[in-house]
Amino acid sequence: MLETIEKLLILQDRDRKIVQQQGELARIEPQRQAFQAKAASALASLESAKLRIKQIESSRKDLELEVEAKKQMITRYANQQLQTRKNEEYRALTHEIDSCKAAIFKIEDQEIALMEQMEAGQKEVARATRIVNETRKLVEDQIAQLNAREENLKRELAGLNADREALAAAVEESGRARYERLVRSKGGNVVVGVQHGVCGGCHMRLPPQLLVTCQGERELVSCSNCGRILYYT
Repeated sequence: MLETIEKLLILQDRDRKIVQQQGELARIEPQRQAFQAKAASALASLESAKLRIKQIESSRKDLELEVEAKKQMITRYANQQLQTRKNEEYRALTHEIDSCKAAIFKIEDQEIALMEQMEAGQKEVARATRIVNETRKLVEDQIAQLNAREENLKRELAGLNADREALAAAVEESGRARYERLVRSKGGNVVVGVQHGVCGGCHMRLPPQLLVTCQGERELVSCSNCGRILYYT
């Protein structure tokens, strides 16, 4: 095999590894963000459950104030009954007192419903708190692993890039320039084998004269269709 081809194949293999490492490195940040979003979602659910508890407590206090106001009205109406001597006015005050008592019964029913909601809400807060703690631990572990993997990839990538420079420098200039140009336009598969008269890149059949030149292994040969560098296998 032509020496330049051998060097280009090694360089191409190194470039593929670099691209692979870069791709894996690029996927780490989205994964990290996904874990962070999972933790944030669990925390948001907990905060929502806590807010619901506060709203229920606020509603319960409002009902207590309403009951207290009704009781004060009952006391005032009762005092007015003691002071009146008119039967009609007395009956009217009695009606007002009965209305206040009926309102208090309704409010107490609402308070019972709120107490049930509060109990369910407290259970939800406890459940959400447990999920937050479990999720936080999981996320911390996963992110720590991602961070460690990221550092390893960066070190490996730095080594690959340094090695790549040496490998590229070892290729004669014209061959290297042709290779670099093809990589920019076609990606990482630019030095390809010829099997059964077909280009290993575009899979098109090659002219017989081109095959003969490729078999001769005296110069770099390019596919007449796609321009990739060919070597005979």
